[in-house]
Amino acid sequence: MERRDFLKQSTLASSLFFVPNFVKAFENISKNTSQHKKLVIIQLSGGNDGLNTIIPYTNDIYYRNRPKLSISKNDVIKATDMLGFHQNLAPLKNLYDQGYLSIINNVGYPNPNRSHFRSTDIWQTAGNSDEYINSGWVGRFIEKYGKNPYAGIELDDSLSLLMKGENMNGIATKNPKILFGNTNTPFFKKVLKQQTAEHLSEHNLGYLYKTMIEAKSSAKYIYETSKTYKSNFEYPNNPFGKQLKTAAEFINSGLNTKVYYASMGGFDTHANQVNRHSKLLTTYSESIEIFINDLKKSDTFKDTLILTFSEFGRRVQQNAAGGTDHGAANNVFIMGVNLKKKGFYNEAANLLSLDANGDVKYTVDFRSIYSTILDKWLQADDASILNKSFKKLDFI
Repeated sequence: MERRDFLKQSTLASSLFFVPNFVKAFENISKNTSQHKKLVIIQLSGGNDGLNTIIPYTNDIYYRNRPKLSISKNDVIKATDMLGFHQNLAPLKNLYDQGYLSIINNVGYPNPNRSHFRSTDIWQTAGNSDEYINSGWVGRFIEKYGKNPYAGIELDDSLSLLMKGENMNGIATKNPKILFGNTNTPFFKKVLKQQTAEHLSEHNLGYLYKTMIEAKSSAKYIYETSKTYKSNFEYPNNPFGKQLKTAAEFINSGLNTKVYYASMGGFDTHANQVNRHSKLLTTYSESIEIFINDLKKSDTFKDTLILTFSEFGRRVQQNAAGGTDHGAANNVFIMGVNLKKKGFYNEAANLLSLDANGDVKYTVDFRSIYSTILDKWLQADDASILNKSFKKLDFI
């Protein structure tokens, strides 16, 4: 049996054990690591409606296709003569006004897939639409440049494909105290106590034992380091706000993590979109603004870049249920202090030139964004992580 299959089938292959292989103990690592570059990735899961997020409020085609869903010109928070923010994105507009936001329009990939699961896999693996890859682009980065489990942390109880490498993965936790406690249960200790040299040399069992050892060591490091900083900012009392608060505490405590991943669900708005989408955008923008203010107070925002994406956009035309169906290209948000291209990075969607399904065509390959971040922000060999070279952009 292959090692990957063994782990998938093992009852111990829970989120706790999705950590890298062949790593030594980490308890003695110095905390003086807060100056390294950090990337925070946020997925708006379900397919965010980009046209009702960043609104082409002077475009008659937009209003004709959405007689009941379009955002009134009087409600739009205007940013340029053509584009504006949804009225519930005032906190995001504040970040835009401060020069902390770059909006990249029409982001997608060739031959787009409109399945949530498949398109998410494509975005998380950085593969082509006809490629099926078992590792995520962040997982491959962690494996090559992280050298430890907590180089990548997903703020959840289970690990996504994004964070999985070939032989080394990130780690998933929403609560470092619980993670630490789970690695100190009697059962966990008993299993480790029973390991032998023979066990460690056996292919699959040895891998599992080493994984457990590394999980225990990583959990201790994350817990003991992160408890040195507790945020006093009042985040929204919802799962996404809690994820960002934990991420801020990890970053501000000096945790030696390079990439964080959070997600916010609910964006699959096929029906009754107006109120649902408005509430989601409020949650997102309020949480992001507080998160950035938290980092600014501890002087860690200057070393943090935030990427927000969704697996696809929505169709230009509204449907009969008061919502929108799965689309293709969408907008991506980049947030940071020293952006080279502040505001709108490129042109708005051309609503006169849609694809055969009535969707926005992509003009920017999402892997160009990854390539740019890997090369210019994380100082990594982007081609080796993404398995090919992509055009670099000029937003950082």
